[in-house]
Formats: sequence, structure tokens, C-alpha cells
Amino acid sequence: MIKKMYALITTVVCTLLVSPVFAGTLENVKSKDVLTLGVSEGVTGFSAPNDQGVWAGFDVDMGRAVAAAVLADPDKIKFVSLASKQKIVAVSSGQVDITSRTTTWTMKRDAKQGVDFTVPVFYDGQGFMTTKASGLTSAKQLDGASVCVTSGTTSELNVADFARANSITLETVVFEGKKEAFHAYTTSRCDAFTTDMSQIASLRTTTKNPADHVILPEIFSKEPLSPLVKHGDNQWKDLVTWVLYGLIEAEEKGITQANVLEVKKSSKDPVVLRMLGVSGDVGSFINLDNDWLVRAIQAVGNYGEIYERHFGPKTKLNIPRGLNNLWTNGGLLYAMPIR
Repeated sequence: MIKKMYALITTVVCTLLVSPVFAGTLENVKSKDVLTLGVSEGVTGFSAPNDQGVWAGFDVDMGRAVAAAVLADPDKIKFVSLASKQKIVAVSSGQVDITSRTTTWTMKRDAKQGVDFTVPVFYDGQGFMTTKASGLTSAKQLDGASVCVTSGTTSELNVADFARANSITLETVVFEGKKEAFHAYTTSRCDAFTTDMSQIASLRTTTKNPADHVILPEIFSKEPLSPLVKHGDNQWKDLVTWVLYGLIEAEEKGITQANVLEVKKSSKDPVVLRMLGVSGDVGSFINLDNDWLVRAIQAVGNYGEIYERHFGPKTKLNIPRGLNNLWTNGGLLYAMPIR
């Protein structure tokens, strides 16, 4: 009897060890040779198909950096477009390996909804947009207004908090997706539209005449936006986290898409030498080889280059970096030490 029980236990244990269900995300990504990336429904600057139908944007480049580090090819990505309310479930269920879609780091999401946040890569805040014809110059003048908002976001609670804090009444009109909410606003179903300020700026550029819409000055929430991974897979979380930190640290060290190989050859900075795999073995800390960060930088550049490409003064959005500057320039971006 004891021998039979031992044989049964051995069989069960061996089955669990070889079952793909128990494989980590890193192993799954390598096995399928593609990174499945959750993106938005189409937000210019963050993630949207370009004129050739190719996904592009700040969030897309964050995903491409991870693909380059893991698969040595930034284009080995399968894009999955997600509405706001779908992104948490898509990550927690394993539908996507990561979503770099704009997602606010909150206590509930982090502690109760089966996902882990990695690194805040964009510091934002919620605001309002309304028509220029309304004559409003402050969000505090919206008393009695209807506001289009997306379900499954932090925006609903933030609007309610703003109204209570300023003793005004706001009627929220809730829509399943951001596209639907914004379309309702532009077709006069609501007096105002609300979401993160960066996305308001992005969506405003898609209107027939952007000058007909004004972004009110109040920023009334904290919205630290961070890529998401599945809760409990610490190996994968660590990997994504340090790829993102690497892009931030690369900007601080002046390592760019154009000069990364030359810096690797000529630098005497011990920090840079560790980052670029010349000395030490930091790649092994995240189960990669020592050229992981070189590949990521070659693919998309450092954090500042990515920001400039999608939000800089030569773009339609032209969003000042502000809080998204390096800590050395008065911003909040601060990479943990790579050592």
C-alpha cells in the first residue's frame, strides 16, 4: 500500500513539474517566441496604429524594449487592444504577458485584483475638457454639468471626490470604453469629458477643430501609470521592472540608441560597464544574458528618447516633461541602482 501511495505521489509531482500551466511567463514567452502586449483601443502618443496600421507610441515602445531584452527582437510582439475595464482581467488571466496600456497604480488593483505593478513610467493627473463656447475657465465652474467618463477606471471615483471637495454637483455619464465616452462628448451628449490630462491632450488632437475645446487648468488626482504583470510571477515582474529602470538609467548616463555600442566599448564608468554587460553578471539576476539592456536601448532608445519621440515639441501633443523628468532635472524619475 505504501509503495502504491509513493508511486501515486511521484506521478502527481512529476506531472505538475512538466505541466505548462505551471511554467512562468518568461518561459512561456520564450517558448512561443512572441510577447503578447496589452495596449489601448487607440490613444495617440501612447498606443495607436499609425498610417501603415502598425502600432506605435510610448506604451508600445516600453513593450518593444522588453521584447528586445527577452527575445532579441523588438518586433516579436502580438498586440491585444483592451478597453479600460478589460486590462486587469487580461493580465491576471494570462491573456496578455504584460500590459503597458496606461494604468494607474492604486492600492486596490495592486493588493486585490491579481496584478502587480512594475515601475511608474508616466506621472499624470486627471482633468476636464469642455467646449470653448461654454466660456468656462475653471473646473469649479462645472456645477450642474454632465461629464462623460469611462467605466472601470479611477476616473469615476475621482470625479465624485472632486465634486464633494468643491461643493458642486456633477452628473457622470458612464461608457464602456474611452472611444465611446469621448465620442459622446464630441457629439454634445455631455458638457465635459474627463480622463488623465495626457490622454485629454491626445484625444483633443483628433477632433475636427481642437481649438474649439479647452482643457481646464485643475489637476485633481495622482495618476502614476505603470505597466502591469500577473501577480505572483516574481521572476517576470523583476525582469520587466529592471528593463524599464534600465531605460531610465540609460538617459541619466547619456546612453542613447545611437551611441550605446560605442559607449559599451569606451566607457570607464563602472556603473555603465555593469549596465551594458562589460563587467559583472547582472543579466543573470533576471535570467537573461548580459546584453539585455544593450538590446533594449538599441531597439527604442533611452527613456528621454522615447518621451521625445511621442510627446516632445515636434509632436502634435507637445506635453512638457514636468514630473516625468529625471530626478536630477527636478522630476520624479529615479531608477534603482543596477548592481
